[in-house]
This record gives sequence, structure tokens and C-alpha cells, in this order.
Amino acid sequence: MPLLSSYAMRRKIGYFLEPVPKEARILEIGCGGGWVGRHLRDNGWKHYVGLDLQSPADVVGDVRDWRKLGLASESFDVLIAFEIVEHVDCWEACHSLLKPGGRMLVTTPLPHRDWILKLLEDLGLNQRRTSPHDRLVYLEKVPYFSRKDVRVVAGLSQWAILTK
Repeated sequence: MPLLSSYAMRRKIGYFLEPVPKEARILEIGCGGGWVGRHLRDNGWKHYVGLDLQSPADVVGDVRDWRKLGLASESFDVLIAFEIVEHVDCWEACHSLLKPGGRMLVTTPLPHRDWILKLLEDLGLNQRRTSPHDRLVYLEKVPYFSRKDVRVVAGLSQWAILTK
């Protein structure tokens, strides 16, 4: 794993994951390589579901097709979308899946600094993107969520806890 990606992973565990109650029902959108699920399962969280477009996810498909995938409305306490929303407009689906008062944990590049992340990828310091970043957004401006706690990390990324 590239140096900056490894560092960010450790920081995400402390900031986002450790505060999540062990009994929470958690859906990770874009679970990819599975590090979030491994961490949660290895450390006592029992109600984790990973969703991605390809195996080995627990649920394979597009989150926007959540009904067809057998997911229920308002059935999750926490949704995790690390480095996903720049690839797909899934705000409505995520809002529908969250219980009232539920939280969505999000990381995404700052739109005006994404070019720097691309440069860091080319230098091998950051993980390569799997598809274009054609849905870049400022997290303070996303729809549907009543509360938005957003912070800028390293001047390049946005980390947010959005509440339904």
C-alpha cells in the first residue's frame, strides 16, 4: 500500500471507525480491498456489510439499485463511503438506507485540489484511482443530510460525518 494511503487508513480508523458502537448496523459502499471490513470484524463489530460492484463484497452491485440488491430502507445506523462519492452520485440512495439519526462517514478529495492527488498517485505515494473523479463535490453542499460536520485534511481531502 502506498505510503500516504497507509497513513490515511490509520487516521480513518481512529477518527471514523473507533467511535462507532459495536452493535451498529454498518454498510460500507465501495468496500474494494476490504480493509474496513477486516478491521471492523477483527475488532468486534458484528453487523458489517460490504457492498461493491465486484466480488468479494458481501453484496455485489450498485448502491443506487439497493432495492434490487435486497437492502431495506432505513436499515443501517452507519454508512461508510471512503473515496467513493467522487465516482458516483449516491446521496439519495445513502440517505434512504440510513435510519433516522444515522450517520454517513465520507472521505473524498477537495475538488480544487484533486490534481495534486493525481500527481501523488503518479509518484506512487497515493493509491491509484479505479475510475475518473467526475463527481467531485464540496461536502458542505451535498443534499439530503440535516447535519454536516466537515473537516479538511492535509489541504487535499474532505472528511465528513453527515447525519440524517
